[in-house]
Order: sequence, then C-alpha cells, then structure tokens
Amino acid sequence: MKKKLLSMILAVAMVATMLVGCGGASSSNKVGVAMPTKDLQRWNQDGANMKAELEAAGYEVDLQYASNDIATQVSQIENMINSGCKLLVIASIDGDSLGTVLEQAKEKKIPVIAYDRLIMNSDAVSYYATFDNYMVGTIQGQYIKDQLDLDNAAGPFNIELTTGDPGDNNARFFFGGAMDVLQPYIDEGKLVVKSGQVAFEEVATANWATDAAQARMDAIIAANYADGTTLDACLCSNDSTALGVANSLEANYTGEWPIITGQDCDIASVKNILAGKQSMSIFKDTRTLASKVVEMVDAIMKGTEAPVNDTETYDNGTGIIPSFLCEPVFADIDNYKTLLIDSGYYTEADLQ
Repeated sequence: MKKKLLSMILAVAMVATMLVGCGGASSSNKVGVAMPTKDLQRWNQDGANMKAELEAAGYEVDLQYASNDIATQVSQIENMINSGCKLLVIASIDGDSLGTVLEQAKEKKIPVIAYDRLIMNSDAVSYYATFDNYMVGTIQGQYIKDQLDLDNAAGPFNIELTTGDPGDNNARFFFGGAMDVLQPYIDEGKLVVKSGQVAFEEVATANWATDAAQARMDAIIAANYADGTTLDACLCSNDSTALGVANSLEANYTGEWPIITGQDCDIASVKNILAGKQSMSIFKDTRTLASKVVEMVDAIMKGTEAPVNDTETYDNGTGIIPSFLCEPVFADIDNYKTLLIDSGYYTEADLQ
C-alpha cells in the first residue's frame, strides 16, 4: 500500500514538472510587456516588435495596452506580477504613477526595464532602454536652425512651440534639447514667439493628443497670424502634435507654409512630408530598440548584467538608472525612401 502511494506521489510530481517545462502558469520564462495605448501608431509597432522578438528568443510574452488610462496600466502590471512574469518591460503612461505597484515587483525580485519613458521615483527600476531623447530635440532644433539659416539670415522669423505630455519625462528632454539650440536666437530676437508661450508648461500637450495640439494652435493663429503675418517654423516634439498643428494651419492659416518638425515617422506624418505639410520627422526604428531590449531581457534572465551605454544621464529621483540609448536620425523628403522604404519599415503602398 505504501509503495503504491509513493508511486502515485512520484507520478504527480513528474506531471507537475512536465507542466512547468511546457510553459504553464509557473513558467520561468514569462515576460510582461506593458504599453500605454494603441491610439498612437508607434506603440502598436513597439508592442508587436517586442512580442515577436521575445517569442523568437524563446520567451512567453504577456503584452498589454492600457488605453492611456493609468488605473488600467497599474492593474495590468499587478496581474503580470501575480501571474508569474519574471521580468517586466514597461512603457509608462505617467512616469510618476507606478511606484506602489512596482513595490510589489521589487518584493518579488522581479526586474523592471523602463521602455522609452523613464519611470520616476521608484527604486524598483533596474534599467532604461530608449532613444537618446535629448538628441531627438537637438536634431529638431538644428533642423529649424539650418532651414532658416539662422546664423546668416537677417530675420526675424516667427516660431511657435508645441511639446508633449507633462507627465512624460521624455517630453522635457525633447523640448530641452530643441530649446538649447533655439533659445539663443530667441534671446537675440532673430526668432520671435508671437504667442509669448515659451515655457514647457505653456506649450505641453496632454497625452500628446492631436486634437489638443490643434485646438491650441487654432487659438494661436486667431490671436497672432489671422492678419496674414507669416509663421516661419513650428517646433513640434512628435508626429501626433505635428498633425494637430498641420490640421490647424490647413483650416486657419493663409500665409506661406512653415517648417514643421515631428517624431516617430507615423504614416500620416510621412504622408504629410510627401505632401509638403510637414518638413521632417525623427526616425526611431522600433526594431532596433526591440532588439536591444531582447538582449537586455536575455542577459537579465540568465543572471548577467544587461548591456548599457549610459550611466550618467537618467536620474529617476532615486538615483541614476543604467540605460541603453539608441541613436535617432531624421527623415525628410530627401531621405525618407532610404530610411523607411528600402529598410522594409514601410512599403510604398503604406504611404499611398
């Protein structure tokens, strides 16, 4: 009887071992990927690329989108922690809103990689993976500087400024990088912001929303450019805000079309570049970033140090977060085909 009972126990243990090995709920290779929203094209691409590359590397992936709702993202991350995820990759909606739920990850010794948006004021964050956000801004500012030939042209030139969500730490890096290039020309009067709106808080756009950027630009045009005054440049930190600005200009502005910057090379904005309604967009190849994050995940899961190339820049309020920064470039009418079509990022049909 005892032998029979022992045999049954051993059989149950063998089945349990097989279930774990087959990737059941207690699988040791499960990675949670939390993305902010499906409303912006770039997050759909980021999530899809991440999931595909992680699965190709042999990991089980729980990919969730939070519809730009903080409570939803917190709940999703909590579920990932409780469902056996061994590592979390999180693109936060609001970098200051995840401290409590990430305490749970820390208690369970689950490493956290902040993806593209730095998670603030949490010592649960192990690493940060992004593009060089300050460089994004400097490229945008330099593009305006070069196109207006600010070092040689007499000016003055009129410019308006639009950046992103105040809860997204990246928006401050984008705006700061651009303003480090442009501010000297504003100070000397060669660039003029007729609206007077130059502080980050004045030019920020909640949720990076196109309609919010459009409504603000409607008001700026009505107050400052409705009389035919020329608007020479619009610094826009990303494509969704650039699209709002372009929509407003199309509806309300009768002067010569200004230089408009952007970021992410969303299809709608690339189409605007081809139509002459947007000048450039920063190209951040999400395939490159996804590949780097997979390398980081793989290293962490194997108990080694993740690859990083910056240990000085990104302080989340609890200390410097070791980071890997990919290098951005810009796409415009002259090079979009090489960057976006020839590389396989888009097809010609996507841009029709």
